[in-house]
Amino acid sequence: MRYKRVAAVAMMASLALSAAACGKEGDPAPSGGGNASGGAQGDSCSSSGVTFTPKTDANVAGSPAFEKIKSAGKVVIGVKFDQPNLGYKDAQGKRCGFDIEIAQYVASTLGVDPAKIEYKEIASANRETAIKGGEIDYYVGTYSITDKRKNDVSFAGPYFVAGQDLLVRKDESSITGKDTLKGKKVCSATGSTPIQKIRDEGLTEGENIVEFKTYSECVSQLLDKKVDAVTTDDAILKGYAAQNPDELKVVGQPFSTEKYGIGLPKDDKALRDYVNDQIEAAFTDGTWKKIYDGTLGKSGSPATPPQLERY
Repeated sequence: MRYKRVAAVAMMASLALSAAACGKEGDPAPSGGGNASGGAQGDSCSSSGVTFTPKTDANVAGSPAFEKIKSAGKVVIGVKFDQPNLGYKDAQGKRCGFDIEIAQYVASTLGVDPAKIEYKEIASANRETAIKGGEIDYYVGTYSITDKRKNDVSFAGPYFVAGQDLLVRKDESSITGKDTLKGKKVCSATGSTPIQKIRDEGLTEGENIVEFKTYSECVSQLLDKKVDAVTTDDAILKGYAAQNPDELKVVGQPFSTEKYGIGLPKDDKALRDYVNDQIEAAFTDGTWKKIYDGTLGKSGSPATPPQLERY
């Protein structure tokens, strides 16, 4: 029973993702048919229904990355796979979620048909390395923009803003926010912004910090009572809680602002400016809202486009 329950959490976690999400992990892409969870019930992906038509006149002068994409006739995108409504891969291998559709939209503006996208599931701790090494052309997957990361990569966006929170067991009463974590075991993804915040602010003791490659592993640990809380963006956590409403809950006290950006090669300013222009166009013409409403928005939480931060 435990295995089945954890599998449901790890592979089908979501129905109620809110209008905030910030973490790190996984991969996915949309498909037809399915349900409001964008990757939950029946483990079947569903898309927003937005059609991404490749631009026939795409041109990014002075961008090495664009020339590589154009020459290859495809784009390689780093993504996540275990975040329902964000970046998810169902049992049939279909990918879906808000991040996946944003990735597909950007690909189409670069002249690439979404059918020619090559997805790579990159662990949080390896994202900068994958971008710097040319393993992927760009990364879309709850990738928080930070000054430290800008030393290695660049970011277009943000295209979404989320907040860090805590997932605990339903009968947990002693954890009510970040200031009640002392003496508690806290789990998150290796290399993620949330676990670094727990460490930097000393919210719990070093020996109580637990890290795994994926959030789903942390959720399994939480269900098995091996950790006391899982931390990442509230949108991600609400997805897991929605799959186990009788056993899990989100504390509901966000304690950070996480700005999701599209990770790009550091010195390719031409590409960064171009992608920012395309994101802004999606904000303006309603494409962003259609994608959101058909993915994360199915949780019932509204959202508006954030302010771009060009540099």
